[in-house]
Amino acid sequence: MKGLKKQRRVQVIALAGICLMGVLTMLWFLPKDAFQFFRSPSEVLAAPPTEDEYFQLGGLVKDGSMTQVDGVQFSFVVTDGAREVPVTYVGGDPAPDLFSEGQGTIVKGYYVNGTFEASELLAKHDESYMPAEVIDALKEQGVYQAPNG
Repeated sequence: MKGLKKQRRVQVIALAGICLMGVLTMLWFLPKDAFQFFRSPSEVLAAPPTEDEYFQLGGLVKDGSMTQVDGVQFSFVVTDGAREVPVTYVGGDPAPDLFSEGQGTIVKGYYVNGTFEASELLAKHDESYMPAEVIDALKEQGVYQAPNG
C-alpha cells in the first residue's frame, strides 16, 4: 500500500512539474510588452517605438488641444505634465461622451512620424475616475492633483 501512495505522489509531482514548465515556456515566448499597460508621453519620447509596434499611450488630454478633423476623426494632445504627444484618432466610432479635455485617457495605436495614430480610445468612467497607472505616472512627474481638491 505504501508503494502505491509513493508512486501516486511521484506522478502528481511530475505532472505539476510538466505543467509548470509548460506555463514558463509560454511566458518565455510572449512579446516583451505583453504585460505593459500603457506608456506615458515621457516614456514614448525617451525611447520611441518602431512604427509597426502597437501599444497604449496614457495621460491627460491637454486643455485646448482638441480639434475636429472630419466626422469621427479628430486630434488632440496627450500629456503627463512634462512631455506631450500629439494624437490623431481615426477610429470607427465617435469619442465617448465622457471623453474631454483635462481628463485621463488611454489610447491604443501606433506612433508614426512623431504622431500617435490611435484606433481605439478609452475614457474615464465617471467624473472622478482616472486609471491607476495614469495617476502613478502623473505622481512621478509631480503634477497629479486629486479630483476633490
